[in-house]
Amino acid sequence: MEEERNDVLEKTQEVELTTDQVEAIDAKQEEQLKEKNKLDKFFGITKSGSTFKTEIIAGLTTFMSMVYALLVVPGMYGDTVTFGAVYIATALGAIVGTMLMAFLAKMPLAQASGLGATAYVTGTLLASEIGLTYANAMIFVLLDGVIFILLTATGLRKKILKSIPDEVKISIPVGIGLFIAFIGFNNAGLVNISNSGIGFASFNVLSGKLSYLGAMSAVITLIGVIAIAILCKKNVKGGILWGMLGATALYYIFAGLGCAWKDESCLNLFKNFSIENPFSAFASWGKESVGQVFANGFNFSKYMGIEGNNAGSLIVLILTSALSLCMIDMFDTIGTLYGACSKGGLVDKEGNPLRMNQCMLSDAVATCVGSVCGATTVTTYVEASSGVAAGGKTGFTALVTGICFLLATFLSPIAQIIPSAATSAALIWVGVLMMSSVKDIEWSNPAAALPAFLTIAVMAFGYSISFGIGVGLISCVIIKVFTGKVKEISIVTWVISILFLLMFLLTN
Repeated sequence: MEEERNDVLEKTQEVELTTDQVEAIDAKQEEQLKEKNKLDKFFGITKSGSTFKTEIIAGLTTFMSMVYALLVVPGMYGDTVTFGAVYIATALGAIVGTMLMAFLAKMPLAQASGLGATAYVTGTLLASEIGLTYANAMIFVLLDGVIFILLTATGLRKKILKSIPDEVKISIPVGIGLFIAFIGFNNAGLVNISNSGIGFASFNVLSGKLSYLGAMSAVITLIGVIAIAILCKKNVKGGILWGMLGATALYYIFAGLGCAWKDESCLNLFKNFSIENPFSAFASWGKESVGQVFANGFNFSKYMGIEGNNAGSLIVLILTSALSLCMIDMFDTIGTLYGACSKGGLVDKEGNPLRMNQCMLSDAVATCVGSVCGATTVTTYVEASSGVAAGGKTGFTALVTGICFLLATFLSPIAQIIPSAATSAALIWVGVLMMSSVKDIEWSNPAAALPAFLTIAVMAFGYSISFGIGVGLISCVIIKVFTGKVKEISIVTWVISILFLLMFLLTN
């Protein structure tokens, strides 16, 4: 009887224990459901007709589509700043901008340092003949962000956009696209710049004038661009990233073959190959990037040390450069917002993006924070439309993308092994994407065609985004004056054109 009583007692305890477990699980599930409902209510996921699964997939899709920016942007700085330092700065700018999109604008969009703005900073402001330092450049970026905060808060940002002549406005992304593509061609060695001019690369390895690895890099870049085009045509998510990874694999395969043939350039590549500690990038960032805008940004001694530079020219440079960055970011952001939101039905009755001011405020605040981190102007990426196309409708999509960028900050050692052949392929493809606006230019109207053409041509051939915008605006004003259409010129256009004219006369 005693044994039976013990068996019954043990079974009763097991039942009680099982019941406790069930109750604990139910309580946990109920708590999780409450938290899920809070997120759902905050982001309006169910209300928008979406689901958590769809939003997560959309966020991952967006990240895969634009993560290449973390690889390309640092490479555009060359030897100016350590790759790891710019990598972390760019990632932090992307995190701040994308999280603001998630919680402030509550839109399924993502942000990072814009390639157009980065091209302007690295190709124009940091050009050796200008005499500006990396810290100086961050002052211009910070000023850009502050101006945008003020313009967005007062509602002037949209008004300024409407005041710029369409022929110039439309041609700016086209010119920037050619500018970025040219950087890609140059970095890949597909074009050579010398005292005799610009020429296409030679692939004749037997001539002895070109290393095996140099020739292969140029070829791999072309293969990479073609691969990206094929993947995008087939609607493969993250086509740019996969194309870059494929080009990277080819680069090291051919480099390995070169080692088998005792090629010196390939042997040196693997001899110096090493994967750093992921925290070394944070150390470089802390030393070279973060806070430099305040620590050394106001020290223009290098600029003043160049013959012909003075306080007057510096003031004009600051005004015109800040203006150029503002215009680049303004047109890039507005164009992307309209494009991405219209595809996902995220527009109001007038066709304007939902919560447009909050979206623009997000990139303005992120640009200010990014400049302190050492990142160039933060803007909404056109690749975010891939997440919208995947079904993303709320800020939860942006939250997922932002978390991915946060995790990516610890992957800088992997990013550093990506060769210029791969990043150059991405730059050239971005140039292709930005050419689409050329169809909207009114080529049959000489008064519109010339300013548009000059904007594009000067950006590409003059290797300066700001010069292209300036020449385009000035030519537009002159044509309107002599064709009796002075009334079509806004006060803003007059002011901007005069500032650019002063820059040309006083700084060049």
